[in-house]
Amino acid sequence: MKYFTIPPPESLQLFVRCFWVYEYELSLNEPSYIYRSVADGCAEIVFHYKGIFDDISGNAHPASYRSGLHSQTNQFSRFITHEDFGIFGAYLYPYAIPRLFGLPAEETTNSQIDLQLLLGDEGKFLEERIMLAADNNERVTILSAFLEKQLHRRQLLEKSMMMAVRYAIYDGTGSNVNDLASKFALSTRQFDRKFKIYSGFSPKMYLRLTRLQNALKQYGQDKSLTQIAYECGYYDQSHFIHDVKAFTGYHPGFYFSGDAEGTEYRGI
Repeated sequence: MKYFTIPPPESLQLFVRCFWVYEYELSLNEPSYIYRSVADGCAEIVFHYKGIFDDISGNAHPASYRSGLHSQTNQFSRFITHEDFGIFGAYLYPYAIPRLFGLPAEETTNSQIDLQLLLGDEGKFLEERIMLAADNNERVTILSAFLEKQLHRRQLLEKSMMMAVRYAIYDGTGSNVNDLASKFALSTRQFDRKFKIYSGFSPKMYLRLTRLQNALKQYGQDKSLTQIAYECGYYDQSHFIHDVKAFTGYHPGFYFSGDAEGTEYRGI
């Protein structure tokens, strides 16, 4: 198994959190591999350059495809493959979606969209180039050039709302909607409406998703569940248990045990 991330060029850092690569070879006694994705307030552009997965989560996602946009989601999903695989992706802030594709983020929430359906012939050409690339460094170069081209096609978004989303991700632990609205000089109603366009969710839901992701980053650390819950801004242990179960499908005790489905890469 191989999993690693690659930082984006400076020109993309406002929109791309990182590029990532996940490769896996099935053993002789391993007929399949199941990956479980969890709820996440950020989106991804994903390319399956080796092998392909089928969605077995029952979330009404489309048939398998080689490349696509996996939007921000408050659901967990399960995918299965019966072959070795290699996946290359770009991990995006959700406000990158309106800038890159001209769609409000809220219109794509909980969606997986084939790149050819999203971009037409341009998406097909990009997919072909990524699939034929010699290695993942070349894939980073190809996708970076494409994303930079997309960014130049549209005007800069409302910067204050981009910063609001970033604040929720990096500094929002313990914040509430009123705190965020006040910080960005908007009424709660105005803030809620604008925030959905840029994040895909209401501020209240988005703060829940960012708390979850902050908690999952503690995977593999020598901390109790109580300590993780406290450090990540949960009101109490019951709220922590509820959100982890709702957004990953597992009780936190099992998710952090090291035996949960689709967590193998977190230990690398």
